[in-house]
Amino acid sequence: MPNKLSTWIDICVTLIVSLILLVILFQYNWYIFSGGIVLWICLFFYLKERSIERRKNLKAYYENVIKNVNELSNYALEQLPQVIMVINKDLRLEWYNHELERWLKQPPEIGSFITDIWPNIPIDNIWNRNGQYIFSQDNKFYMVIYRPVNTDDDSHLMTLYIYDISEYERFKLDTAMRTMVFGYIQIDNYDDVMQGLSEAQRTSILFEVNSLLDKWSHSLGGLLRRISDDMYVIILERHALDLAVSEKFDILDKVRNLHGDNKFPVTLSIGLIQSRPKTSMEELGALAQSHLDLVLGRGGDQVAVDLDGKVQFFGGKSKAVEKHTRVKARVVAHAVFERMEAADVVFVMGHHNEDFDSLGSAIGVSRMARQMGKPVYIILSDMNEGVDKLISLCKTDKDFENLFITQKEALAMTALNPALFVVDTHIPHLVASPDLLQSINNVIVIDHHRRSENVIKNALLIYIEPYSSSTSELVTELLMYFNENIKLSRLEATALYSGIVVDTKNFRVNTGVRTFDAVSHLRRCGADPEVVHYLFRTDYETNLAECTAIANSVFYPEGLVVAVCPDNANSIQAISGKIADDLLGIENVRVSIVFFRLKDNVIGVSARSTGEINVQVIMEQFGGGGHQNVAGSQVKNRPLKELKQDVVNTTLSYMKEADKNESNNVARS
Repeated sequence: MPNKLSTWIDICVTLIVSLILLVILFQYNWYIFSGGIVLWICLFFYLKERSIERRKNLKAYYENVIKNVNELSNYALEQLPQVIMVINKDLRLEWYNHELERWLKQPPEIGSFITDIWPNIPIDNIWNRNGQYIFSQDNKFYMVIYRPVNTDDDSHLMTLYIYDISEYERFKLDTAMRTMVFGYIQIDNYDDVMQGLSEAQRTSILFEVNSLLDKWSHSLGGLLRRISDDMYVIILERHALDLAVSEKFDILDKVRNLHGDNKFPVTLSIGLIQSRPKTSMEELGALAQSHLDLVLGRGGDQVAVDLDGKVQFFGGKSKAVEKHTRVKARVVAHAVFERMEAADVVFVMGHHNEDFDSLGSAIGVSRMARQMGKPVYIILSDMNEGVDKLISLCKTDKDFENLFITQKEALAMTALNPALFVVDTHIPHLVASPDLLQSINNVIVIDHHRRSENVIKNALLIYIEPYSSSTSELVTELLMYFNENIKLSRLEATALYSGIVVDTKNFRVNTGVRTFDAVSHLRRCGADPEVVHYLFRTDYETNLAECTAIANSVFYPEGLVVAVCPDNANSIQAISGKIADDLLGIENVRVSIVFFRLKDNVIGVSARSTGEINVQVIMEQFGGGGHQNVAGSQVKNRPLKELKQDVVNTTLSYMKEADKNESNNVARS
């Protein structure tokens, strides 16, 4: 009413001014004043009546407008093409608009649970918050915008605005499923397969491989083109990639069943990458090639595929094929010579908690540096109880004086152009000194473990050969080509020999022709098996711990045996590996896994396999790695019982899948 009051006040002001003028006029003419008073009184009543009438009309107008606005608002609210609901904290409906009735084909009851309408709707942790999310129900997609309702009481109501976005989400999903996937396929043992075969036999093998790949590509709706004798390019859509993943890339198994008269099986290595926004075709090709290189570094017979930004591996059932020539070893030896020659100091380190292979190969690399007259140091981690006997022997030899240093001592040294050799690992966080690794640019990696996605970046030289029995074998070959005048001392040869013995389980696994060639060279240099036997001897308490772990082990019908190493065991990591080896010797055991506790709330896992199951793939799921037959992992901040159950479930699942695929292979063949 302020506008109405203000109108009457204006009239009163006008009338008062007029009355004042009439009073003044009364001083001059009484007759005119009398007529003016009569006229003023008439005007007063007239204006008052008009003001009252106008007030009534204005009130009626306001009431009519408010009524229409409310009706229009209610009509618009009911006709909105979205559902609006008000729910209480008990998840019951307090109010809804008619759009919900149209969606459900019937009106829901006030007070019914919202989960009775949409069982999949997530409504936890939304109270007194603003936000939105998307959920699916019955092959439809809905977007929910939630807002709290401000009320005077503590009713805790929430308003939900729900949109049907099924069409948009299906278009989005369809677009994503049609995203291009580019990849390379390589016959990774082409030369070995074709060796000794006639031209007709080679043509027959290639024809069968091409036929299998063509059928596989056609079943996925992809485009396959052969670009060289052993290399193919393939282009797929994302939905085809998902189908191949669901089939575990069975093309690997089908091709592996092919072999020529020389009995070498054909294996494939595949690197796939999904196209990304703002990524050129050149960059896409480079990424696919890097994935293929990663697979080849892991021994081949695998697929590396980038799924939503994370590289996943499939396959890897066959062993890495031993290369019969040492051409690469000679080339790498020459490159190592050049790197050492340019360096003013050489650092060597293995993985944290060194074993005999790590320390033996480090001693072998240090011999190269000392042969060139370069200052050389081996960095030891703070956990090396498993090789303490070998370290003690080295420290009593004058040739090894000041050779072993700690991480702190290494970081305190200054050099203009240092070189760092990392042996028996290629994973950054597993090295003996991660800080030193970050501070030196000139890094050379020598390792025999299958290549992991998490590899040391920007290394000048990475020499990873998964076919090799041990890093000590690789270093021994490099020593044979490094310098004609190089001579190993008896202790150096024994250290390298012990590394090979440990990783081959006394020449029972992962041995090839080149393994025995390297061992023969070390024996000629004076490697002493009696010293190695002394290094491997254990005390009574250690043997008691081994027996306790084996006695308390658990056997699963699938061929898995699991044990836990006692916490009081000396050199617990080395002992756990030995326990796993011993358990693998039990009849019908295909995989053995041993858990052990380390410092800083870390649980270690040692896994062994007879060769039927790839334990490397299993350990990679827990942040570890290794070989097909020998692998391990270290997991932080997880209870032993929980981790043990998780590892067992994963292993049993993998074993069942492997057995299923093997049965399918037999059926196909």
